[in-house]
Amino acid sequence: MVMMRSFPERPWFILLTAAFLICGAMVISTVLRPSIPSLCSTPRASSDLRPAILHYATSSIVPQQSLSEIRLSFDVLRSISPCNFLVFGLGHDSIMWASFNPSGTTVFLEEDPKWTQSVLQSAPDLTAHTIRYPTHLSDADHLLQSYKSEPSCLPPHAYLKGNHRCPLALADLPSSIYDREWDVIMIDAPRGYFNEAPGRMGAIWSAAVMARSRTRPGDTHVYLHDVDRKVEKTFAMEFLCKKYLVGGTGRIWHFKIPPAKNYSSATQFC
Repeated sequence: MVMMRSFPERPWFILLTAAFLICGAMVISTVLRPSIPSLCSTPRASSDLRPAILHYATSSIVPQQSLSEIRLSFDVLRSISPCNFLVFGLGHDSIMWASFNPSGTTVFLEEDPKWTQSVLQSAPDLTAHTIRYPTHLSDADHLLQSYKSEPSCLPPHAYLKGNHRCPLALADLPSSIYDREWDVIMIDAPRGYFNEAPGRMGAIWSAAVMARSRTRPGDTHVYLHDVDRKVEKTFAMEFLCKKYLVGGTGRIWHFKIPPAKNYSSATQFC
């Protein structure tokens, strides 16, 4: 999604397939949705997806995820949209993700303010926030070994907003992020391929806390990209849990995490 600021060209049929998927989401939303009760948020954004179709049909820049990886989350978004969709990362594919959730709430979190400004110049209708990550990839091993010594990092006391005691917590996100329960969370950022990069440790832990804190009916779908890398894979098994892993393809895993309200006395994530 957003690990690289430039994307290699891919076969033209991927562009057409992306446009087809977006068009399919539009048809399903506008034709079938009235007969299906909404389990997610109140519709907010416009469901006119024609600008997104035009964008990808006329662009040589395609999403970083493969078609099979995109399809994994597309199928869920198609079935529950309009919903609340939180994406860690902002990039050339963000218009596509927002289009897969017509009339829903889709928000992007990006680490680079210049990159955020650049993307929003070409896609001003997206909702994106620049955030700061308190970690570095080089901290990963220490964080994994030490987090259990801090009660605010552990269930049932783990929380996000203002939690500066837990080094894994994204404690300073915009209030609107904490105020909403997210039905789908995509983790494809921040950068995690060199030691000085933030790494995705905090994003993974925070997504797990968001999912466990859910009070509404239903589970939270969490997608984690780049699971071929050690940190992503290790932290996913520690916090998102193998027992909640329900699918995967290529370099992406799909977790379906239930709320923790029925087992609030648990002292570990998995």
